[in-house]
This record gives sequence, C-alpha cells and structure tokens, in this order.
Amino acid sequence: MTSSSETVVAPQSGRAVPVPRGSLVQVVDLEGHQVGDMWAIDRADPSRWLSTAHTRDRTERLFPKTGTAFTDQVGAPILRLVADTSPGMHDMLYPPCNSPLYESAGLFDHPNCHDNFLTAVSEAGLTLPVVPDPVNLFQNSNPGPDGSLDVGVAASEAGDSITFEALRDLWFVLTSCSVDNWPTNDHRCTPLAIRVTAPGA
Repeated sequence: MTSSSETVVAPQSGRAVPVPRGSLVQVVDLEGHQVGDMWAIDRADPSRWLSTAHTRDRTERLFPKTGTAFTDQVGAPILRLVADTSPGMHDMLYPPCNSPLYESAGLFDHPNCHDNFLTAVSEAGLTLPVVPDPVNLFQNSNPGPDGSLDVGVAASEAGDSITFEALRDLWFVLTSCSVDNWPTNDHRCTPLAIRVTAPGA
C-alpha cells in the first residue's frame, strides 16, 4: 500500500512538506520554464540538510545526474535523484535570490526565494542558523567555455518533472523562483507541484 499527496507551490512563494523515508518526491513544472529552489532538511536533526557544496565534492560533479545522491554537510546521502523527464538542466551553484539582489536592480520589496524559504520553514516549526544554498531545479545556467555563467530561460516545458527518493525522514522545501525581471522564468512566474508518494504502513 502507498499513499500520495500533492502540494501546489504558488508563484513567488514557498512550501515545506514532510516526507517519510523511502518516499518518492516529484516536482512538476506545471506551465513550463519555471525554476524551483529546492532544499531537503533532516526531520530528526534539522541541523543537517542537503549541502550543494558537499554534494559537488562527493559526486565530483557541478550539476546533478540521475542515479546519484545529494549529501548533507558530513557527506551522508539525504536524497537521491531517480528520474528526470526535463532537459536535465539543474543548478547547484547559485544561492537563492534575495532582497539585495532585487534592490541592486532598482526593485524594492520584491518577493524572493530567501524570504520565502524562511517563511516556509517557520510555518513548519523550524529555525535554521543559515539559509542553505538550494538546488535550483530546471535552472538553465551552465558555464560557458570561459567559465562565465549566463542564466537563460529554463528549458523545462509544461509537465516536465524531476523525481527524488527520500533517504531519510525529511522536510522537503520548494520555492517557485521569484525572478520576473530576467529571462530565468521566461519573464513570468508560475506554479510548481510537489507530488509525494509514500510507502504504506
């Protein structure tokens, strides 16, 4: 027996969803070209979370690949990428967008993934000492030959998805990226869906 649930993450917002170990977590780009900032936090020990830096170190990859695991700060696997129907462009280099980023472009009081993460984890009853760097799902920001990073329009189309296996009990946090002043989300922000399929009792 299994159980399933769906949570829709509205544009320019964030949600934290409890996920039991062994569950499959699918993130769906509902309308296309929408980046999602993703975090995974250990429910038993919230001081341990998915670390993009340690994942890059352990996997010796800049970007995630199907079949590989993301790790926490001590290199212990926390989440495994098991399927991907999108073009496979997912970023592990950029931090979440924040107020100073928008203010540098003359945009004040703009929604941002940093604050949306804090709101989502607060609603889940969590307090973290920092905002970790996320995995930016569907983000099209591969480095150029000269080492430059150019963020283009997310290549995912409506209905494209990426699926993970939870390797421990988690809080799965996802924000629908707030960037609407750059091509990142094709100049508009749209919803994402989190679909959790948990093993039955």
